[in-house]
Amino acid sequence: MSAVRTARTTRTVRTVVAATLVTGLATTVLATPALAAPARQDHRATQQALDAAVEAGVPGAVAQARSGRAAWTGTAGERGGKDRYRVGSITKTFVATVLLQLQAEGRLDLDDSVEKWLPGVVRGNGHDGRKITVRQLLNHTSGVYDVTTDAGFQEKVFGPAFLEHRYDTWTPEQLVAVAMAHEPDFAPGTDWSYSNTNYVLAGMVIEEVTGRPYGKEVERRIIKPLRLRATSVPGTDVTVPKPSSRAYSKLSRDPNAPTIHDVTELNPSLAYAAGEMISDSNDLQTFYRALLKGRLLPKAEQRELTDTVATGIEGVQVRYGLGLMQMKLSCGKEVWGHGGGIHGSSSQAQVTRDGEHSLAMNFNADWTGDSQTVIEAEFCGTAPKK
Repeated sequence: MSAVRTARTTRTVRTVVAATLVTGLATTVLATPALAAPARQDHRATQQALDAAVEAGVPGAVAQARSGRAAWTGTAGERGGKDRYRVGSITKTFVATVLLQLQAEGRLDLDDSVEKWLPGVVRGNGHDGRKITVRQLLNHTSGVYDVTTDAGFQEKVFGPAFLEHRYDTWTPEQLVAVAMAHEPDFAPGTDWSYSNTNYVLAGMVIEEVTGRPYGKEVERRIIKPLRLRATSVPGTDVTVPKPSSRAYSKLSRDPNAPTIHDVTELNPSLAYAAGEMISDSNDLQTFYRALLKGRLLPKAEQRELTDTVATGIEGVQVRYGLGLMQMKLSCGKEVWGHGGGIHGSSSQAQVTRDGEHSLAMNFNADWTGDSQTVIEAEFCGTAPKK
């Protein structure tokens, strides 16, 4: 394991698996055959996991699950079953899907260099876009420094200074420039490390290829065809559409900090294509079920979507594809999806490989709550420990 990865293991686990807000915006080749989840109507363990999260200090939790055609919705605390929320890094799966569609249309190749589409953008302190492919952006093997780990960015965006800067607009070029001020984490293709900068660049590639904002391509290619009426790419709009609940943060690395802030309003350009989208639990399930069932991509691109690389994350069985995680649960079942964390919001969307059993959930807090227990409860029937 590289020194870079060793230093980041704890943060990466929480970002990718638990989807809590640690560094900011987050925060898979099939290894084994998928295990189809049997249809079942008992979601008591899932409800218990939501209740446990509220008991642990999360203001409110909401989840929806589908098994076949049957749907269940559970809430705890200050939440409504149809709440919309900021989905953070779940945005990455939408972005990767658009790029795979563009490849299928012959408009780019994922093995194109980043330099081909963004000349001169990935340069500085050892970064070289000529040696990095679009595919390496999508599976986090590029080595590009993660903008959300920059100390100055963290101070302004995630600490108490957020209250002063919450309405600031960030351009993707500004986000990339922050990352380029640092050395890369490793040479392209030699390791794995989760980097939000990868998807800022991916969004910029979409715009260069299509001549349209990446969000418009997401809307045209995914949101409208799937009729995801609660899903949006807000750009610089600081609000969350109704129905929705408030979002809360301590704006501190210390989970025991006494003050809780309402962070519902923010300019999501600070996340851009790495994590700005808004959705609800119903829409997220519709998207991931359609994606895993092959409704959004041709067969060749579908294989590339689920062609995974090892993450090397200790203590969990997670591999990463193109904007998509493959996770083996404690009961042996396999789920595919993504987590997402942003100010006052921690989300998960997971589905079995056959697309038949799915879960999407959200906590409206970023300092507490274990979303992994909700996933285990739904797919394995494992109630949280007291």
